[in-house]
Amino acid sequence: MTILEKIDRLRKERGWSINNLAMEASLTQSTLNNLYARNTEPKISTLRAICGAFGITLADFFADDFKNENNQWLDGQLNYKISQLSETQKKALLTFLCSVKTD
Repeated sequence: MTILEKIDRLRKERGWSINNLAMEASLTQSTLNNLYARNTEPKISTLRAICGAFGITLADFFADDFKNENNQWLDGQLNYKISQLSETQKKALLTFLCSVKTD
């Protein structure tokens, strides 16, 4: 996942438009629009402002296993993957999940 894709995912999870993100990050909308139009990575100062708007650190942003505080991203991915399964595969998955101990 690219930096812009990750920013987009975090923005959409919050239901924010590019304008909302710009306001929350104290950036101009044209700064963000230019990143998308040129498909370029933001400067570190811009990324730091974006991360601040999301309430995360740069380390959180780049962590391989980053999930937001409510696990919405992980839940969304699981739901999407499950929705793509056949009925037989869903039953097999349910059987497997029921066999996993969750002490």
